[in-house]
Amino acid sequence: MPGRLISPPRASADGPARILWLLLQPVPPDGQVRRAGEPAGQGAHAHLLQQRRRRAGAGLPLLPGRAEDWRTLPRPQSVLHHTAAGPKDKLANSLALGTSPIVRALFDPEGGMQDIRKLDDISFEHWFKSHGGSDASIKRMWDPIAYALGFLDCKDISARCMLTIFQFFATKTDASVLRMLNGSPAERLLKPITDYIQAKGGRIHLRYGCKEVQYEQGPDGKPRVTGLLLAKANEQRLVTADAYVAALDIPGVQRLLPQQWRSMQEFDNIYKLVGVPVITVQLRYDGWVTELKDAARVKDLRSPAGLDNLLYSADTYFSCFADLALTSPVDYFKEGQGSLMQCAITPAAPYMPWTNEAIAAETDKQVRQLFPSARNLNVTWHSIVKIGQSLYREAPGMDPFRPDQATPVPNFFLAGSYTKQDYIDSMEGATLSGRQCAAVVMQAAPRLEGAAVTQPAAAAAAAAAAAAGGGCVRVL
Repeated sequence: MPGRLISPPRASADGPARILWLLLQPVPPDGQVRRAGEPAGQGAHAHLLQQRRRRAGAGLPLLPGRAEDWRTLPRPQSVLHHTAAGPKDKLANSLALGTSPIVRALFDPEGGMQDIRKLDDISFEHWFKSHGGSDASIKRMWDPIAYALGFLDCKDISARCMLTIFQFFATKTDASVLRMLNGSPAERLLKPITDYIQAKGGRIHLRYGCKEVQYEQGPDGKPRVTGLLLAKANEQRLVTADAYVAALDIPGVQRLLPQQWRSMQEFDNIYKLVGVPVITVQLRYDGWVTELKDAARVKDLRSPAGLDNLLYSADTYFSCFADLALTSPVDYFKEGQGSLMQCAITPAAPYMPWTNEAIAAETDKQVRQLFPSARNLNVTWHSIVKIGQSLYREAPGMDPFRPDQATPVPNFFLAGSYTKQDYIDSMEGATLSGRQCAAVVMQAAPRLEGAAVTQPAAAAAAAAAAAAGGGCVRVL
């Protein structure tokens, strides 16, 4: 299942990995970029839309309540406008954010970010209450947001993680927007990337697993990777390169790294990071679940109807959800079929032992509680995906254990949203880490064998791998 859509800050058009954005689909005239199947989707998309001007903001309903149009509100005031917050809570929210490092970030972004990094040791709940926030606001507003961002509640998520998002909302006011791909990520995001890499001479070893990272001790006493041993069934092959990038998630990189490398603190710290479980549920109905205005349209399957947006709720065990038939119609609207509700269950740990049928039934029950329009509809199909470790657990005090993209092994590099980058663990955090990884590969090029490594397209491939969700990249 695809990950979250929460985008990083704007990247320089002159950066070493700018070619990455040639991999993306053309942006439609209104600049809207949609991503299918994402549990969450607010963020700063200027890095995707560097050449296009578009509207800022989006309507974000928080159920129960009414939909709010945030387009006329500057960020982060739009967050404070949530209907889930009463007058006292809105005042408390204003006080908390008004006394936060976000204010400094408005005129000194780097200084504000430095102050935010220093808050990694405390939870967002602790920070928020110490600045006048209330329990009611935590429960009704901030917990659903925290669940969507990091699959954790406010008492378990780092203040750095939450305030990082709000800092970018405040400083990138032309880029804070909620969007989803208009179709499947496999076709709309990943296929253009793989097509580009192959067009530039890259090779993708499909269905091969990396069995072993082979290395030797260099003359300086440091390990140096000599090749990757790939395996498929009874077949093995050794691939060699000048530089190697591991663009993986936490469980993947922990399995890949040679155990002997744990003698180096930079690698051993990675094993202190753990992932958060999440369950993604898809339910197909024989009508339009979120159509609240016209009862006749609920059963009219000729065209989609309902709320075309990502939704949040504080009253269900799924923190955020969307009707993919509306938000991502290219692949998910099917003539003669209705809503395809995708719901992200967080926290997921209590429900991991449940059977798929029990999870589907409970999710359907809660969908019907939220939407009376769905009470006479039938579920025609369901799919449950359980991920034991998805995002890394951005708990207080974990940030120091995140590794840099450059490692103690001179020709081995890391990418992935768990690596150090000033954004949260997300698809866009992975993209940002890929950019940074591409930059350090380029910096290392003079000391690496082979002139080909200096080609920007090769470095862009490393960034693309992180954005695409992982794998080992060899820069030839």
